[in-house]
Amino acid sequence: MSSRALDKALYFLWDNLQVILEEMALDGHFSLAYSGGLDSRFVAHAAQRAGFVPLLLHVRGPHVPPVETAYARRWAAWRGLSLRELTVDPLDLPAVASGTRDRCYACKFTLFSRLLEEAEGLPLCDGTHASDAQGYRPGRKALDELGIRSPLALAGLSKADIRALGRLTGLEHADQNARPCLLTRFDYGMRPTPELLNALSHGEQTIDEILRLAFGERAPDFRLRLTGPNCWELHLRPMGKKRELPPLLEKRLLSALKDAVGVNVTRIAVLDTLSGYFDRK
Repeated sequence: MSSRALDKALYFLWDNLQVILEEMALDGHFSLAYSGGLDSRFVAHAAQRAGFVPLLLHVRGPHVPPVETAYARRWAAWRGLSLRELTVDPLDLPAVASGTRDRCYACKFTLFSRLLEEAEGLPLCDGTHASDAQGYRPGRKALDELGIRSPLALAGLSKADIRALGRLTGLEHADQNARPCLLTRFDYGMRPTPELLNALSHGEQTIDEILRLAFGERAPDFRLRLTGPNCWELHLRPMGKKRELPPLLEKRLLSALKDAVGVNVTRIAVLDTLSGYFDRK
């Protein structure tokens, strides 16, 4: 497909999204579950471009790294968008505490029930997109039950489409790596604790800083995971054709994680697919 034809196809999706937002908004207003990640930022960006006024709703809790909340605040302020924050602790939910396969459903249902209360009658949407339908997504059931709308999925936008349209339409940091909820870093059956979540948060921040120093904007996406008691694994996307980290970089990562958060990584693996790791086991 030529670049002109590709741009035409992308703008068709963009126009489709605008129509869906117009149908969804109430007198030009709607609320948005906003993490500060690429998908929810793209919805807010598209809404602003179309003249709508989204109310951004951001959840804080032990499962959300402080650095992500800080970025969410900065971007909302830079865009002049209204942001409301609420604190929710999913660790009290039995399904989350025991690490069942329904943990995402239980967590999403609780979080979005609170968001609906905060929305005060405005339509509530999220950043779920078409690519999310390709994997195991128990949280999707909760969104459907609560009537949450997903304009990106309805418009047929994939993750690649979102990145491409973000670049074409001036969205900042359109290549932002995905950072799913920290609770997904635990294998099923494991009990998450505030201490472990804090270690994951600081550990991933340490990894991100080191990889960006080494690779710049080409830094590979990654996850720090707990695959068992005291079994920490670092999973990365391939770096071009390379399937292994340079030895000196690997040594630096292991040392930094040990010094920063007391984590002994037992395995570093390069994986073609990062998401859904525990669902594929």
